[in-house]
Amino acid sequence: MLDFPILSLLIWLPIIIGLILVISNDISKSLSSTITIMTTFIVLLISLKLFDAYNHTYGDLQFIERIIWISGLNIYYFLAVDGISVSLILLTSFINFLIAIFASSENYSNKSSYLGYFLILEGLLMGTFSAFDSILFYIFFESLLIPLFLIIGIWGGANRKYATIKFFLYTLFGSVLMLISIIYLANVAGSFAIQDFYSLTLSFEEQAIILLAFLIGFGIKIPMWPVHTWLPDAHVEAPTSGSVILASVLLKVGGYGMIRFLLPIVTEAGIYFSEYMIYLSLIAIIYISFVAYAQEDMKKLIAYSSVAHMGFVTMGIFTMTPEGIEGSIFQMISHGIISAALFLCVGVVYERMHTREISRYGGIVSVMPRYAVVFMVFTLGALGLPGTTGFIGEFLILLGTFKVNFLVATIASFGVILGAAYMLWLYRRIVFGEIKNTEVNKLVDLKISEMIILSILAFVSILFGFYPDPLLSTTSASVEGLIDLFNTNINIFTASNL
Repeated sequence: MLDFPILSLLIWLPIIIGLILVISNDISKSLSSTITIMTTFIVLLISLKLFDAYNHTYGDLQFIERIIWISGLNIYYFLAVDGISVSLILLTSFINFLIAIFASSENYSNKSSYLGYFLILEGLLMGTFSAFDSILFYIFFESLLIPLFLIIGIWGGANRKYATIKFFLYTLFGSVLMLISIIYLANVAGSFAIQDFYSLTLSFEEQAIILLAFLIGFGIKIPMWPVHTWLPDAHVEAPTSGSVILASVLLKVGGYGMIRFLLPIVTEAGIYFSEYMIYLSLIAIIYISFVAYAQEDMKKLIAYSSVAHMGFVTMGIFTMTPEGIEGSIFQMISHGIISAALFLCVGVVYERMHTREISRYGGIVSVMPRYAVVFMVFTLGALGLPGTTGFIGEFLILLGTFKVNFLVATIASFGVILGAAYMLWLYRRIVFGEIKNTEVNKLVDLKISEMIILSILAFVSILFGFYPDPLLSTTSASVEGLIDLFNTNINIFTASNL
């Protein structure tokens, strides 16, 4: 175990340096890019050290930092990680390092502020995944809105104001309900510590109301159908790096919240409503796949595919089985890698053609063969081809779903086929066929920096596709602890109602 506050370092190092970049107007583009890359690289190294030092066979909290923050309200600065947290922290640092490299080549005004907001966002994400006081979690969770709002609102597309306001209102509405529930739970428990909420004995009516409040807050963030409509607008208007961080990491906060907050606290209500939640997830998988197929904008298609993939995540969570929950966590990590790569692939051609309309492309393979190869790898990963991370997560989720609802699992399996249909349709129209647009002939293949970033993502996707054990072994003990907690809460609820 490490003897220094490694979690605080992961949180505050990028936040402090990010704030310096934001308030310093005289930092050149090259210097701000160098500072950002070095900072994210250091954070990645620290995250790797954390992952290596973490005891993977021990599912309880580790690297605990706990000091009183607001004594009158019994609120603590309480940080810790388990196998779920440490995996998502590693994903966050990995993706942010690659974003820093890519964003350094993006040509935006006030570059130091642009990069600074990404560093602040990284620190806030680290805090969200490691906070175990509910108020501290809520502060980090809500603060995520600010840098992302500014990234899209300042450096986004023509309709960025509409997209940012819609994103802000959706997420704020859900968060207010979540805050009310936290205050209620703390009043009953006499503590704001998340673990103290797990041992509460609540009536079914209380559980149902709290479940609905948390579900709206986290469901919007994931996002679940039908509260998903903010996501395609935000993706379309966001700069490429903004789309990458939004899809690859920020959406995972919703799934993480469901696993950390929702089901362990209101287990009985979760079981009662799980069938309905699985049906909502199934709608997201099937219906949104058809919506994705109908898109003519590359970013919108990939954004809708994210909603469909997150449908698998929520389905796995609400199976409340070890396979389903482990599959959901793995799917979140897999989607983080693959969606980051897909949005980067869109950004690469958009930077050259300044359009995302699928019909404007075609025949790219003849002028960008390296691009065609890496794009194919991520297309296959997105449709869940065996040998990529996309297969492992979906397989475990379907395995868990078959245990609780055979019919739903069977229909959801067809969602995999639909995913293959729209992703291969996208690839065929962009990469193959005749060159109908003369501008395509002028395209230049991947630059060295772009090739390095996409090759790293491809390597990681294939590595964990063939060898998923390092991630699964990290999360399994914590998932087993959750299942034990579910069983304990069910027994307590049953005994209290006899």
